[in-house]
Amino acid sequence: MQFLETSTVIFVHGAWADGSSWGTVINRVAEAGLGVVCAPIPLTSLSDDIAMVRRVVQRIDGPVVMVAHAYAGAVIGGVEDDKVKGLIYITALAPDEDETTVEVFTREAPHPDAPAMAPDKDGFIWMPHEAIAKAFAPHATIEEQIRLEAIQRPINVACITEKAPRPSWKTKPSWYLIAEEDHMILEKTQLFMAERMRATIRKVVADHIPSLTKPGAVVNIILEASQSVLGS
Repeated sequence: MQFLETSTVIFVHGAWADGSSWGTVINRVAEAGLGVVCAPIPLTSLSDDIAMVRRVVQRIDGPVVMVAHAYAGAVIGGVEDDKVKGLIYITALAPDEDETTVEVFTREAPHPDAPAMAPDKDGFIWMPHEAIAKAFAPHATIEEQIRLEAIQRPINVACITEKAPRPSWKTKPSWYLIAEEDHMILEKTQLFMAERMRATIRKVVADHIPSLTKPGAVVNIILEASQSVLGS
């Protein structure tokens, strides 16, 4: 598999996570010959997070594809840069223009195991202890679940209530990996967004964090998309 020189994959983590949530996916993509960067978003507002990813894109030479998990789908959709050649959504949220992330997230009744969450006095939402195993990563090992809870970073309510700008998936090719056993973002909601985006759709029997529990499927869709838009 050959890629354009200096091609880079930018990974953007979702809520309650950091770059380590991409696990071995990072190494496998690098081994295929692509540059890899994890964009650290502050999770303080949608605008803040978009601005951070935009800065990451600006410091990279050459073409890029962006990969988003969960909430980060709203973030990569808001980044406009000619260097970005494609978008990859891993069970990710993709609000349309003037739509909020919470609106698209709540368009269907929640899964019975989904946690009820509310912001603290500072406006940040934390993942409850029991939700890690029941909803966030039920397919992960106990050791992995412990690590996920230990590294969790809360998301500010402003991230999900701010209206999205015109998303770049309207003009750039996109791919979507649907996780069929996601208890956080329902499969039906994922399919709605993927079809609305006219994305290339792939599916995997996985929970909310397939980068950890089904990394092979995540690597496959990244390489498929990268070959399509970055192949030499």
